[in-house]
Amino acid sequence: MVSLPTMLVAFARYSRDGSFAVLGANRRFTLVMATGSIVGALLGGLLLEMFSDLILVPALAVILFVSAVKLARHD
Repeated sequence: MVSLPTMLVAFARYSRDGSFAVLGANRRFTLVMATGSIVGALLGGLLLEMFSDLILVPALAVILFVSAVKLARHD
């Protein structure tokens, strides 16, 4: 429940300073990212029924760790 107020405050703040204008300027990118997020969420929900959390949680940890390393190495 903590994230909802945080998201609402962030949304209000970014709306006021025009930060969302970049989304309108990059509609194709925004659409691709939103579609990927929705498909990923749906597939992730289906995977919960097929695999144990003993498999999925470590797999997510590995993905996040690899992403963090790649982000840290980016110049």
